[in-house]
Amino acid sequence: MRLAESVVVVTGGGNGIGAALSRRFAGQGASVVVNDLDADAARAVAAEVGGLAVPGDAASEQGVADLVGAATERYGRIDLFCANAGVADAGGPEAEESAWARSLEVNVMAHVRAARAVLPQWLERGEGRFLATVSAAGLLTMLGSAPYAVSKHAALAFAEWMSITYADRGITVQALCPQGVRTNLLDGTGETGKKLLADAAIEPEQVADEVLAALQDDRFLILPHPEVAQYYALRATDPAKWHGGMRKLQRGLA
Repeated sequence: MRLAESVVVVTGGGNGIGAALSRRFAGQGASVVVNDLDADAARAVAAEVGGLAVPGDAASEQGVADLVGAATERYGRIDLFCANAGVADAGGPEAEESAWARSLEVNVMAHVRAARAVLPQWLERGEGRFLATVSAAGLLTMLGSAPYAVSKHAALAFAEWMSITYADRGITVQALCPQGVRTNLLDGTGETGKKLLADAAIEPEQVADEVLAALQDDRFLILPHPEVAQYYALRATDPAKWHGGMRKLQRGLA
């Protein structure tokens, strides 16, 4: 993908991975539309990169419509949509209904609604690119957070479905699946998240660099932590061994 003179939308762009992506894209000559629930953060990053801030809820139908509408009105089109915003609620079946609902809305339905909004213009043009920030939890799991693990699996399934369905019509779909990244989201996972992810956590800028490389070769899975590919293969080929290792980790946390 040629980023120079392209138009890129980044949800959750006010902080963390989204902010790093916005800076990298702008550095390559793209016009960047920065979305975030934190209006001040969105405006700060947009001002920094010379882009357009569109604060709001990118998970809601109206929020997505407003975002896509504002980007298209300003720049005439969208070339790359980065569905990056996410939430990580802890707990298992006992987690509050609101936690489950929020996880599914932000981590899954935001992607569905974004695709629904941008597909018409992409299918008409015969080109477009959708980048879903999924997390390694979508390939593996996340101990201590069933809402996160389940919703991220669904996000991966949707991205894969999109890729298979629309690849022959000029649309590229990619799934970004890092493990720990030093962001506010990691801080919010508490002691469990820190024990599991902190030691191998990388900076958001490293994730953004990996995304730039992946935009050039169109790989579906973007894995800033290469070891995730090995874990994913083990999970598929030897589930008993995989489950045994994860149970051992679970006992350590308990």
